[in-house]
Amino acid sequence: MTRVYLVRHAAHDRVHGILCGRMPGVALGARGHAEAVALAGRLSGSGATDVLSSPQQRALETAEPIAARLGRPVAVAQELDEIAFGDWTGRSFADLADDPLWRHWNEARATTRAPGGESMMEAQGRILGLLERLSGTCVLVSHCDVIRAALVTVLGLSLDFYDRIAVDPGSLSLVELWPGGGRLLGLNEQPATT
Repeated sequence: MTRVYLVRHAAHDRVHGILCGRMPGVALGARGHAEAVALAGRLSGSGATDVLSSPQQRALETAEPIAARLGRPVAVAQELDEIAFGDWTGRSFADLADDPLWRHWNEARATTRAPGGESMMEAQGRILGLLERLSGTCVLVSHCDVIRAALVTVLGLSLDFYDRIAVDPGSLSLVELWPGGGRLLGLNEQPATT
């Protein structure tokens, strides 16, 4: 059996206003650094032997204190990268609200693709392939929709139900996996910051 802590990167200053996607230079804000330290404290007794992170700066900055607390290095895993949002990268959510393609994307995630980017199904394939190769107890630091893509699979749901699962910045969800199955043990836990 494999135990996986799915950690969403901590908060950055644009988290609720801009679709950052794979935009470079998106660093944690002060709140995000506090969330990363709180996550490290929460995971200190987890027994995790591997810490893998998306290559995005905000994810790496979240993973570093966790890995330091566990005495492990951070390994970059491309499978954990944010969805490639293509033409939507860097646009505000307010601006996207009037875009019919954006509305369709949010209504039919199982069958749509970001213009000039990738589909959520492709992102799901990336993370599921990684999960199949893991063993023991691992911490994966990734992004909201990538984590949701993994969680809907564990729960036996379609990608179209992605928005029924909350994955807030600086949160962790816990799954146990075995060949052919898995179960959700914890969802959207947000360790208290000091």
